[in-house]
Amino acid sequence: MENDLDKRIIKDPKMNRLKAEPDTFVLVDVTEGQYYRNIFPYSEIPKTPFNNRNVPMQTPGEVWITDTTFRDGQQSRPPYSSEQIVHIYKLLNKLGGPNGMIRQTEFFVYSKKDREAFDKCLALDYKFPEVTTWVRANKSDFELVKKAGIRETGILMSVSDYHIFKKMKKNRREIMDMYLGIAKDALSYGIVPRCHFEDITRADIYGFVIPFTRELMDLADEAKIPIKIRACDTLGLGVTYPGSALPRSVQGIIYALKEYAGVPSTQLEWHGHNDFHKGLVCAATAWLYGCSAVNASLLGIGERTGNTPLEAMCIEYAQLFGDTNGMNLEAITEIKEYMEKETGTLIPTNMPFVGKDFNTTRAGIHADGLLKDEEIYNIFDTKKILNRPLEVMITDKSGLAGIAAWINVFFNVAKEKEVKKENPAVMKIHEWVQNEYEHGRITAISDEELMQFVKELLPDLYKERVETDKIIKIKS
Repeated sequence: MENDLDKRIIKDPKMNRLKAEPDTFVLVDVTEGQYYRNIFPYSEIPKTPFNNRNVPMQTPGEVWITDTTFRDGQQSRPPYSSEQIVHIYKLLNKLGGPNGMIRQTEFFVYSKKDREAFDKCLALDYKFPEVTTWVRANKSDFELVKKAGIRETGILMSVSDYHIFKKMKKNRREIMDMYLGIAKDALSYGIVPRCHFEDITRADIYGFVIPFTRELMDLADEAKIPIKIRACDTLGLGVTYPGSALPRSVQGIIYALKEYAGVPSTQLEWHGHNDFHKGLVCAATAWLYGCSAVNASLLGIGERTGNTPLEAMCIEYAQLFGDTNGMNLEAITEIKEYMEKETGTLIPTNMPFVGKDFNTTRAGIHADGLLKDEEIYNIFDTKKILNRPLEVMITDKSGLAGIAAWINVFFNVAKEKEVKKENPAVMKIHEWVQNEYEHGRITAISDEELMQFVKELLPDLYKERVETDKIIKIKS
Protein backbone atom coordinates (compact mmCIF):
# COMPACT_ATOMS: atom_id res chain seq x y z
CA MET A 1 0.00 0.00 0.00
CA GLU A 2 1.33 3.43 -0.92
CA ASN A 3 2.09 5.66 2.04
CA ASP A 4 2.61 9.41 2.43
CA LEU A 5 6.38 9.16 2.27
CA ASP A 6 6.22 7.39 -1.11
CA LYS A 7 4.13 10.23 -2.53
CA ARG A 8 6.77 12.79 -1.63
CA ILE A 9 9.45 11.36 -3.92
CA ILE A 10 9.21 13.12 -7.28
CA LYS A 11 11.25 13.39 -10.45
CA ASP A 12 12.93 16.76 -10.90
CA PRO A 13 13.16 17.33 -14.70
CA LYS A 14 15.45 20.32 -14.30
CA MET A 15 18.07 18.46 -12.27
CA ASN A 16 17.47 14.98 -13.80
CA ARG A 17 17.21 13.33 -10.41
CA LEU A 18 14.73 12.34 -7.73
CA LYS A 19 13.98 14.72 -4.89
CA ALA A 20 11.70 14.92 -1.91
CA GLU A 21 8.58 16.95 -2.56
CA PRO A 22 8.75 20.24 -0.64
CA ASP A 23 7.34 20.34 2.86
CA THR A 24 3.95 21.93 3.37
CA PHE A 25 3.80 24.96 5.65
CA VAL A 26 0.61 26.21 7.27
CA LEU A 27 -0.20 29.56 8.78
CA VAL A 28 0.97 29.87 12.38
CA ASP A 29 -1.65 32.23 13.80
CA VAL A 30 0.19 33.46 16.89
CA THR A 31 -1.50 35.57 19.53
CA GLU A 32 1.54 37.82 19.97
CA GLY A 33 3.92 39.08 17.34
CA GLN A 34 7.22 37.33 16.57
CA TYR A 35 9.78 40.13 16.70
CA TYR A 36 13.00 38.09 16.79
CA ARG A 37 14.37 40.06 19.72
CA ASN A 38 17.42 37.80 19.80
CA ILE A 39 18.25 39.15 16.32
CA PHE A 40 16.71 42.63 16.49
CA PRO A 41 17.12 43.83 20.10
CA TYR A 42 16.56 47.47 19.01
CA SER A 43 18.67 48.84 21.85
CA GLU A 44 21.66 47.19 20.15
CA ILE A 45 22.95 46.68 16.61
CA PRO A 46 21.01 43.86 14.87
CA LYS A 47 22.65 40.44 15.08
CA THR A 48 23.57 38.17 12.16
CA PRO A 49 22.99 34.55 13.22
CA PHE A 50 24.20 31.54 11.27
CA ASN A 51 22.71 28.06 11.06
CA ASN A 52 25.18 26.71 8.48
CA ARG A 53 22.38 25.79 6.09
CA ASN A 54 23.40 26.54 2.54
CA VAL A 55 20.97 26.63 -0.36
CA PRO A 56 21.84 25.96 -4.03
CA MET A 57 22.60 28.80 -6.39
CA GLN A 58 19.93 28.58 -9.08
CA THR A 59 20.45 31.57 -11.35
CA PRO A 60 17.54 32.09 -13.79
CA GLY A 61 18.16 31.87 -17.51
CA GLU A 62 17.17 35.52 -17.84
CA VAL A 63 17.39 38.33 -15.31
CA TRP A 64 16.49 42.00 -15.54
CA ILE A 65 16.09 45.27 -13.64
CA THR A 66 12.91 47.11 -12.70
CA ASP A 67 12.80 50.77 -11.73
CA THR A 68 11.28 52.62 -8.79
CA THR A 69 12.69 56.10 -9.47
CA PHE A 70 9.23 57.64 -9.75
CA ARG A 71 7.79 55.82 -6.72
CA ASP A 72 10.23 55.02 -3.91
CA GLY A 73 12.70 57.46 -5.46
CA GLN A 74 10.27 60.36 -5.02
CA GLN A 75 9.53 59.53 -1.39
CA SER A 76 12.81 61.02 -0.21
CA ARG A 77 13.26 64.15 -2.33
CA PRO A 78 11.27 67.05 -3.74
CA PRO A 79 8.98 65.71 -6.49
CA TYR A 80 10.07 65.80 -10.08
CA SER A 81 8.10 67.91 -12.53
CA SER A 82 6.11 66.17 -15.25
CA GLU A 83 8.68 67.22 -17.82
CA GLN A 84 11.52 65.86 -15.71
CA ILE A 85 9.77 62.52 -15.24
CA VAL A 86 9.24 62.16 -18.99
CA HIS A 87 12.87 62.99 -19.73
CA ILE A 88 14.17 60.56 -17.12
CA TYR A 89 11.84 57.90 -18.49
CA LYS A 90 13.36 58.42 -21.95
CA LEU A 91 16.84 58.03 -20.46
CA LEU A 92 15.78 54.80 -18.74
CA ASN A 93 14.62 53.52 -22.11
CA LYS A 94 17.98 54.44 -23.64
CA LEU A 95 19.97 52.87 -20.81
CA GLY A 96 17.97 49.63 -20.75
CA GLY A 97 18.30 49.09 -24.47
CA PRO A 98 16.11 47.14 -26.91
CA ASN A 99 16.22 43.88 -24.94
CA GLY A 100 14.47 45.39 -21.95
CA MET A 101 17.20 45.12 -19.35
CA ILE A 102 15.22 47.82 -17.54
CA ARG A 103 11.96 45.93 -17.89
CA GLN A 104 9.44 48.02 -15.93
CA THR A 105 9.00 51.22 -13.95
CA GLU A 106 6.29 52.19 -11.48
CA PHE A 107 4.29 55.39 -11.00
CA PHE A 108 2.03 56.98 -8.47
CA VAL A 109 -1.28 57.96 -10.10
CA TYR A 110 -2.93 60.12 -7.44
CA SER A 111 -1.93 63.72 -8.13
CA LYS A 112 -2.64 65.66 -11.30
CA LYS A 113 1.10 66.00 -11.93
CA ASP A 114 1.69 62.27 -11.52
CA ARG A 115 -1.15 61.40 -13.88
CA GLU A 116 0.08 63.92 -16.44
CA ALA A 117 3.58 62.45 -16.41
CA PHE A 118 2.13 58.94 -16.41
CA ASP A 119 0.00 59.69 -19.51
CA LYS A 120 2.91 61.31 -21.35
CA CYS A 121 5.16 58.34 -20.72
CA LEU A 122 2.43 55.95 -21.86
CA ALA A 123 1.97 58.03 -25.02
CA LEU A 124 5.60 57.41 -25.97
CA ASP A 125 4.55 53.79 -26.50
CA TYR A 126 7.91 52.36 -25.47
CA LYS A 127 8.03 48.61 -25.03
CA PHE A 128 10.58 49.08 -22.24
CA PRO A 129 10.42 50.04 -19.50
CA GLU A 130 6.79 48.98 -19.21
CA VAL A 131 4.70 51.52 -17.30
CA THR A 132 3.15 50.05 -14.14
CA THR A 133 1.57 51.61 -11.07
CA TRP A 134 1.63 51.43 -7.30
CA VAL A 135 -1.72 51.78 -5.58
CA ARG A 136 -3.36 51.45 -2.23
CA ALA A 137 -5.22 48.28 -1.53
CA ASN A 138 -8.78 49.36 -2.33
CA LYS A 139 -11.25 49.03 -5.21
CA SER A 140 -11.29 52.72 -6.12
CA ASP A 141 -7.56 52.57 -6.81
CA PHE A 142 -8.02 49.50 -9.00
CA GLU A 143 -10.57 51.53 -10.97
CA LEU A 144 -7.85 54.15 -11.63
CA VAL A 145 -5.50 51.46 -12.89
CA LYS A 146 -8.13 49.81 -15.07
CA LYS A 147 -9.12 53.13 -16.66
CA ALA A 148 -5.47 53.80 -17.44
CA GLY A 149 -5.26 50.49 -19.28
CA ILE A 150 -2.40 49.25 -17.11
CA ARG A 151 -1.63 45.55 -17.08
CA GLU A 152 0.16 45.38 -13.72
CA THR A 153 0.16 47.21 -10.41
CA GLY A 154 2.10 46.99 -7.19
CA ILE A 155 0.10 46.49 -3.98
CA LEU A 156 1.56 46.96 -0.52
CA MET A 157 1.29 43.80 1.60
CA SER A 158 3.36 44.08 4.79
CA VAL A 159 4.42 40.65 6.07
CA SER A 160 6.33 41.13 9.32
CA ASP A 161 4.63 41.05 12.72
CA TYR A 162 6.06 44.51 13.30
CA HIS A 163 3.52 45.72 10.75
CA ILE A 164 0.76 43.17 11.28
CA PHE A 165 0.52 43.56 15.07
CA LYS A 166 2.09 46.94 15.81
CA LYS A 167 0.99 49.01 12.81
CA MET A 168 -2.24 47.42 11.57
CA LYS A 169 -3.33 46.09 14.99
CA LYS A 170 -4.53 42.78 13.52
CA ASN A 171 -3.46 39.15 13.65
CA ARG A 172 -1.94 37.03 10.92
CA ARG A 173 -5.18 35.31 9.88
CA GLU A 174 -7.03 38.62 9.52
CA ILE A 175 -4.21 40.14 7.48
CA MET A 176 -3.81 37.07 5.28
CA ASP A 177 -7.54 37.00 4.51
CA MET A 178 -7.50 40.75 3.79
CA TYR A 179 -4.54 40.44 1.42
CA LEU A 180 -6.06 37.47 -0.40
CA GLY A 181 -9.26 39.48 -0.89
CA ILE A 182 -7.25 42.37 -2.33
CA ALA A 183 -5.45 40.03 -4.73
CA LYS A 184 -8.80 38.59 -5.85
CA ASP A 185 -10.07 42.12 -6.54
CA ALA A 186 -7.06 42.84 -8.75
CA LEU A 187 -7.49 39.56 -10.60
CA SER A 188 -11.20 40.29 -11.13
CA TYR A 189 -10.14 43.42 -13.02
CA GLY A 190 -7.71 41.38 -15.12
CA ILE A 191 -4.77 43.16 -13.48
CA VAL A 192 -1.54 41.37 -12.56
CA PRO A 193 -1.02 41.94 -8.83
CA ARG A 194 2.59 42.60 -7.83
CA CYS A 195 2.48 41.90 -4.12
CA HIS A 196 5.00 44.03 -2.24
CA PHE A 197 6.01 41.93 0.78
CA GLU A 198 7.13 44.80 2.99
CA ASP A 199 9.69 44.08 5.73
CA ILE A 200 10.33 40.47 4.67
CA THR A 201 13.73 40.37 6.42
CA ARG A 202 11.97 40.60 9.80
CA ALA A 203 9.06 38.29 8.92
CA ASP A 204 8.23 34.75 10.00
CA ILE A 205 9.11 33.08 6.71
CA TYR A 206 7.71 29.61 7.44
CA GLY A 207 4.90 30.65 9.79
CA PHE A 208 3.38 33.39 7.59
CA VAL A 209 5.19 34.27 4.36
CA ILE A 210 5.28 30.81 2.77
CA PRO A 211 1.69 29.71 3.57
CA PHE A 212 0.41 33.12 2.44
CA THR A 213 2.43 32.98 -0.79
CA ARG A 214 1.20 29.44 -1.47
CA GLU A 215 -2.38 30.73 -1.27
CA LEU A 216 -1.49 33.50 -3.75
CA MET A 217 0.00 30.98 -6.17
CA ASP A 218 -3.22 28.93 -5.97
CA LEU A 219 -5.21 32.07 -6.85
CA ALA A 220 -2.89 32.71 -9.79
CA ASP A 221 -3.39 29.16 -11.06
CA GLU A 222 -7.16 29.50 -10.83
CA ALA A 223 -7.25 32.89 -12.58
CA LYS A 224 -4.52 31.96 -15.07
CA ILE A 225 -2.93 35.33 -14.31
CA PRO A 226 0.60 35.36 -12.87
CA ILE A 227 0.87 36.94 -9.43
CA LYS A 228 4.25 38.50 -8.77
CA ILE A 229 6.00 38.61 -5.41
CA ARG A 230 8.30 41.52 -4.59
CA ALA A 231 10.45 40.63 -1.57
CA CYS A 232 11.06 43.99 0.10
CA ASP A 233 14.08 44.36 2.37
CA THR A 234 12.52 47.50 3.80
CA LEU A 235 15.18 48.25 6.41
CA GLY A 236 18.19 46.93 4.49
CA LEU A 237 18.60 44.03 6.94
CA GLY A 238 19.31 41.35 4.33
CA VAL A 239 22.66 39.55 4.49
CA THR A 240 24.35 37.32 1.94
CA TYR A 241 26.88 35.37 4.00
CA PRO A 242 26.91 31.59 3.36
CA GLY A 243 25.09 29.79 6.12
CA SER A 244 23.33 32.89 7.47
CA ALA A 245 19.93 32.24 9.03
CA LEU A 246 16.45 33.44 8.23
CA PRO A 247 14.84 35.90 8.26
CA ARG A 248 17.92 37.93 7.23
CA SER A 249 19.38 35.51 4.66
CA VAL A 250 18.70 36.80 1.14
CA GLN A 251 19.43 33.49 -0.53
CA GLY A 252 17.34 31.71 2.11
CA ILE A 253 14.33 33.92 1.39
CA ILE A 254 14.59 33.41 -2.37
CA TYR A 255 15.00 29.64 -1.96
CA ALA A 256 11.99 29.42 0.36
CA LEU A 257 9.76 31.42 -2.00
CA LYS A 258 10.77 29.24 -4.96
CA GLU A 259 11.04 25.82 -3.34
CA TYR A 260 8.34 25.89 -0.67
CA ALA A 261 5.86 28.41 -2.09
CA GLY A 262 6.29 27.49 -5.74
CA VAL A 263 6.94 30.99 -7.10
CA PRO A 264 8.60 30.87 -10.55
CA SER A 265 11.75 32.95 -10.92
CA THR A 266 10.04 35.15 -13.50
CA GLN A 267 7.46 36.15 -10.87
CA LEU A 268 10.04 36.96 -8.18
CA GLU A 269 11.52 40.40 -7.59
CA TRP A 270 13.91 41.76 -4.96
CA HIS A 271 13.59 45.30 -3.59
CA GLY A 272 16.33 46.41 -1.23
CA HIS A 273 17.45 49.38 0.82
CA ASN A 274 20.96 50.42 1.75
CA ASP A 275 20.76 50.99 5.51
CA PHE A 276 23.72 48.68 6.18
CA HIS A 277 25.65 49.32 2.93
CA LYS A 278 24.39 46.03 1.44
CA GLY A 279 21.82 47.19 -1.10
CA LEU A 280 23.85 46.22 -4.17
CA VAL A 281 25.28 42.92 -2.95
CA CYS A 282 21.88 41.74 -1.69
CA ALA A 283 20.28 42.50 -5.04
CA ALA A 284 23.01 40.67 -6.96
CA THR A 285 22.66 37.70 -4.60
CA ALA A 286 18.91 37.61 -5.25
CA TRP A 287 19.67 37.30 -8.97
CA LEU A 288 22.18 34.52 -8.44
CA TYR A 289 19.90 32.45 -6.22
CA GLY A 290 16.82 32.47 -8.40
CA CYS A 291 15.15 35.89 -8.58
CA SER A 292 14.70 37.16 -12.15
CA ALA A 293 13.99 40.81 -11.31
CA VAL A 294 15.82 43.31 -9.13
CA ASN A 295 14.08 46.57 -8.31
CA ALA A 296 16.30 49.65 -8.16
CA SER A 297 16.27 53.45 -8.28
CA LEU A 298 18.44 55.85 -10.26
CA LEU A 299 21.40 56.99 -8.14
CA GLY A 300 19.99 54.86 -5.32
CA ILE A 301 17.62 57.67 -4.33
CA GLY A 302 14.94 56.38 -1.97
CA GLU A 303 13.74 56.21 1.63
CA ARG A 304 16.38 56.96 4.30
CA THR A 305 19.71 55.61 2.97
CA GLY A 306 18.15 54.88 -0.40
CA ASN A 307 17.50 51.90 -2.66
CA THR A 308 19.77 49.72 -4.72
CA PRO A 309 21.37 52.08 -7.31
CA LEU A 310 20.00 51.20 -10.73
CA GLU A 311 23.10 52.29 -12.61
CA ALA A 312 25.23 50.07 -10.34
CA MET A 313 23.02 47.07 -11.15
CA CYS A 314 23.67 47.69 -14.84
CA ILE A 315 27.42 47.46 -14.22
CA GLU A 316 26.91 44.47 -11.91
CA TYR A 317 25.00 42.64 -14.64
CA ALA A 318 27.95 43.04 -17.01
CA GLN A 319 30.31 41.72 -14.32
CA LEU A 320 28.17 38.69 -13.51
CA PHE A 321 27.04 37.69 -17.00
CA GLY A 322 29.86 38.91 -19.23
CA ASP A 323 27.98 41.29 -21.54
CA THR A 324 25.59 44.25 -21.43
CA ASN A 325 22.63 42.57 -23.18
CA GLY A 326 22.06 45.69 -25.27
CA MET A 327 22.34 48.28 -22.49
CA ASN A 328 23.74 51.68 -23.48
CA LEU A 329 25.99 52.40 -20.50
CA GLU A 330 26.94 55.85 -21.79
CA ALA A 331 23.40 56.85 -20.80
CA ILE A 332 24.53 56.58 -17.16
CA THR A 333 26.64 59.69 -17.69
CA GLU A 334 23.73 61.44 -19.43
CA ILE A 335 21.50 60.58 -16.47
CA LYS A 336 24.10 61.87 -14.03
CA GLU A 337 24.43 65.17 -15.86
CA TYR A 338 20.66 65.62 -16.22
CA MET A 339 19.95 64.82 -12.59
CA GLU A 340 22.54 67.32 -11.42
CA LYS A 341 21.75 70.18 -13.79
CA GLU A 342 18.00 69.87 -14.28
CA THR A 343 16.68 68.37 -11.03
CA GLY A 344 19.17 69.86 -8.58
CA THR A 345 20.21 66.43 -7.30
CA LEU A 346 23.38 66.50 -5.21
CA ILE A 347 25.45 63.44 -6.10
CA PRO A 348 28.27 62.53 -3.68
CA THR A 349 31.52 63.29 -5.46
CA ASN A 350 32.94 59.85 -4.70
CA MET A 351 29.83 57.85 -5.69
CA PRO A 352 30.84 55.01 -8.05
CA PHE A 353 30.17 55.54 -11.77
CA VAL A 354 28.34 58.88 -11.35
CA GLY A 355 30.24 60.95 -8.79
CA LYS A 356 32.22 63.92 -10.10
CA ASP A 357 35.47 62.42 -8.84
CA PHE A 358 34.79 58.69 -9.19
CA ASN A 359 37.62 58.33 -11.73
CA THR A 360 39.70 61.32 -10.60
CA THR A 361 43.15 60.85 -9.10
CA ARG A 362 44.92 63.26 -6.74
CA ALA A 363 47.79 61.14 -5.45
CA GLY A 364 51.15 61.64 -7.09
CA ILE A 365 52.03 57.97 -6.94
CA HIS A 366 48.80 57.14 -8.76
CA ALA A 367 49.40 59.85 -11.32
CA ASP A 368 52.88 58.42 -11.92
CA GLY A 369 51.21 55.12 -12.78
CA LEU A 370 48.77 56.88 -15.10
CA LEU A 371 51.65 58.44 -16.98
CA LYS A 372 52.88 54.94 -17.74
CA ASP A 373 49.47 53.36 -18.46
CA GLU A 374 46.05 54.57 -17.30
CA GLU A 375 44.93 50.95 -16.88
CA ILE A 376 47.08 50.74 -13.76
CA TYR A 377 44.79 53.00 -11.73
CA ASN A 378 41.48 53.07 -13.63
CA ILE A 379 38.79 50.45 -12.96
CA PHE A 380 38.00 50.03 -16.68
CA ASP A 381 38.05 52.20 -19.80
CA THR A 382 35.67 54.79 -18.37
CA LYS A 383 35.93 56.95 -21.48
CA LYS A 384 34.82 54.15 -23.81
CA ILE A 385 32.18 52.57 -21.57
CA LEU A 386 30.68 55.55 -19.70
CA ASN A 387 31.93 58.46 -21.81
CA ARG A 388 33.77 59.67 -18.70
CA PRO A 389 37.45 60.35 -19.46
CA LEU A 390 39.92 59.82 -16.65
CA GLU A 391 40.56 63.01 -14.68
CA VAL A 392 43.33 64.35 -12.50
CA MET A 393 43.02 66.95 -9.73
CA ILE A 394 46.01 68.85 -8.42
CA THR A 395 46.73 69.30 -4.69
CA ASP A 396 49.88 69.37 -2.57
CA LYS A 397 49.97 65.53 -2.83
CA SER A 398 50.02 65.40 -6.63
CA GLY A 399 53.72 65.90 -7.24
CA LEU A 400 55.40 66.34 -10.62
CA ALA A 401 53.69 63.24 -11.98
CA GLY A 402 50.26 64.59 -11.09
CA ILE A 403 50.85 67.85 -12.92
CA ALA A 404 52.18 66.09 -16.02
CA ALA A 405 49.20 63.72 -15.94
CA TRP A 406 46.76 66.64 -15.61
CA ILE A 407 48.24 68.33 -18.69
CA ASN A 408 48.11 65.16 -20.76
CA VAL A 409 44.56 64.27 -19.72
CA PHE A 410 43.05 67.74 -19.78
CA PHE A 411 44.55 68.63 -23.15
CA ASN A 412 43.98 65.14 -24.60
CA VAL A 413 47.63 64.92 -25.61
CA ALA A 414 48.50 62.11 -28.01
CA LYS A 415 50.63 59.35 -26.50
CA GLU A 416 53.69 60.16 -28.57
CA LYS A 417 53.54 63.85 -27.57
CA GLU A 418 52.83 63.43 -23.85
CA VAL A 419 54.46 65.88 -21.46
CA LYS A 420 56.87 64.19 -19.05
CA LYS A 421 57.27 65.02 -15.39
CA GLU A 422 60.87 66.16 -16.08
CA ASN A 423 59.60 68.94 -18.37
CA PRO A 424 60.75 72.40 -17.11
CA ALA A 425 57.18 73.72 -17.39
CA VAL A 426 55.93 70.93 -15.13
CA MET A 427 58.67 71.70 -12.61
CA LYS A 428 57.76 75.38 -12.56
CA ILE A 429 54.05 74.67 -12.05
CA HIS A 430 54.92 72.20 -9.28
CA GLU A 431 57.04 74.82 -7.53
CA TRP A 432 54.11 77.27 -7.59
CA VAL A 433 51.68 74.62 -6.33
CA GLN A 434 53.90 73.73 -3.38
CA ASN A 435 54.32 77.41 -2.53
CA GLU A 436 50.55 77.88 -2.52
CA TYR A 437 50.02 75.16 0.08
CA GLU A 438 52.99 76.20 2.18
CA HIS A 439 51.28 79.58 2.54
CA GLY A 440 48.02 78.09 3.80
CA ARG A 441 45.98 77.10 0.78
CA ILE A 442 43.48 74.32 1.54
CA THR A 443 41.56 74.05 -1.75
CA ALA A 444 42.46 72.10 -4.89
CA ILE A 445 44.15 73.94 -7.75
CA SER A 446 41.53 74.88 -10.32
CA ASP A 447 41.65 73.92 -13.98
CA GLU A 448 41.55 77.60 -14.88
CA GLU A 449 44.70 78.33 -12.89
CA LEU A 450 46.55 75.44 -14.47
CA MET A 451 45.36 76.39 -17.95
CA GLN A 452 46.89 79.83 -17.49
CA PHE A 453 50.26 78.26 -16.68
CA VAL A 454 50.05 76.00 -19.74
CA LYS A 455 49.18 79.01 -21.86
CA GLU A 456 52.32 80.80 -20.66
CA LEU A 457 54.78 77.89 -20.41
CA LEU A 458 53.55 75.56 -23.18
CA PRO A 459 51.99 77.98 -25.68
CA ASP A 460 52.18 75.64 -28.67
CA LEU A 461 50.28 72.92 -26.83
CA TYR A 462 47.70 75.38 -25.56
CA LYS A 463 47.18 76.96 -28.97
CA GLU A 464 46.91 73.62 -30.80
CA ARG A 465 44.29 72.18 -28.48
CA VAL A 466 42.18 75.29 -27.93
CA GLU A 467 42.09 76.41 -31.51
CA THR A 468 41.16 72.96 -32.82
CA ASP A 469 38.52 72.51 -30.11
CA LYS A 470 40.10 69.26 -28.99
CA ILE A 471 40.59 70.36 -25.42
CA ILE A 472 38.43 68.53 -22.92
CA LYS A 473 35.61 70.74 -21.64
CA ILE A 474 36.31 72.43 -18.33
CA LYS A 475 34.36 70.82 -15.54
CA SER A 476 31.52 72.95 -14.28
